[in-house]
Amino acid sequence: MFDSLWGTGKFERDNEARQLALEYLADAWSSAEEDGVQGEALAHAALFAAIATLVRHYGEDAVADLVEKLPERVRFGDYSIDRTMQ
Repeated sequence: MFDSLWGTGKFERDNEARQLALEYLADAWSSAEEDGVQGEALAHAALFAAIATLVRHYGEDAVADLVEKLPERVRFGDYSIDRTMQ
């Protein structure tokens, strides 16, 4: 179910919507940090909200399958800001 989110599916084709969503999140993140919320707390809250939303839309099994692939993607550098911004 999530295969299209990793690679060649709708998620990749929807770059404009994804970029807009990231800009909204970056603005909210900055506002929270300006109010004194620590980045680690924001990260944990964001992960919880994201996973809970995905579970609501796709179910526990599909999200568990997605999360199983995260270590490989992290190690590959998919979430390294320095690497993705170059």
